[in-house]
Amino acid sequence: MKEKGFLLITGGAGYIGSHTVKKALEKGYNVIIYDNLSTGHRELVAGGNLIVGDLEDENTLEEEVFAKFPINGVIHFAAFIEVAESVADPQKFYFNNLVNTLILLKIMLKFKVKNFIFSSSCAVYGRPQYLPIDERHPLSPINPYGNTKLAIENVLNDYKVAYGLNYVSLRYFNAAGADESGKIGEWHIKETHLVPLALETALGIREDIKIYGTDYSTPDGTCIRDYIHVNDLADAHLLALEAILEGHIEGEVFNLGVGKGWSVKAVISKVKEITGKDFKVIEAPRRSGDPPILIADNKKATTLLGWRPRYSLEEIIASAWQWHKKLRERG
Repeated sequence: MKEKGFLLITGGAGYIGSHTVKKALEKGYNVIIYDNLSTGHRELVAGGNLIVGDLEDENTLEEEVFAKFPINGVIHFAAFIEVAESVADPQKFYFNNLVNTLILLKIMLKFKVKNFIFSSSCAVYGRPQYLPIDERHPLSPINPYGNTKLAIENVLNDYKVAYGLNYVSLRYFNAAGADESGKIGEWHIKETHLVPLALETALGIREDIKIYGTDYSTPDGTCIRDYIHVNDLADAHLLALEAILEGHIEGEVFNLGVGKGWSVKAVISKVKEITGKDFKVIEAPRRSGDPPILIADNKKATTLLGWRPRYSLEEIIASAWQWHKKLRERG
């Protein structure tokens, strides 16, 4: 296998980061993982060289990573992601998500590393003005989390103009699922995502699962979301990096979703079907800021990157079910 150089993956011990690390290793990259393990897990790292450190620790980042390894590309996952927490404590999010990214970019430029893949979010769009959402949709985040992602996207564009930074921002919709190996998957200490919450309820870890709002203007009254398998996301990161390294792209944004939505009730029903478990579902009031429908237009990614999401909702849930059963056995 031809070596593709050294690739730094920040947050590579986290959910999407760990799946991307595994894919990158399979593709022949020499992978350096930089993670403070505050939300990631050492056990999820499939290989490569794990360096434990904070992005705000410039000395460690510079001396233990960039000075030691000839990095030629960076995939940046390290960020806080919980929307409600960002509203309650925006300072925490601006320092970690925005300031620490500026530190990373500063050291990259110092070492003349100019290839950057950014883990962004559909949160940059805010409430959809039309569906499906394409990359031309107005950008109007409605929470500090989305604000930090958009701020970084603006920084990247400015750095491209001023410093020749090559970048791709990948705007995820709803990541779900787990690697088919069963060795890595979604593992949050504080879980807030629908699929793992439903699976934990099926396993008896939770007494019930709540549906927040059943009176939306959707066929069954519950919110509709676009669920994308984590390995499809990992593939997109590496396709984007390869497009940069081959000189096809210098600065772009792409939506990553399957282009189809499923309601909360439909997902819960599918979890019950796949697990063979019935469990208690409680209807609760709406949460503030939840749009009725979020669905991606992914034509730009499929056209320019040659990316194709491969997993169905059934496959997403089945892979996550295998992982969560193993995670529970692990304790």
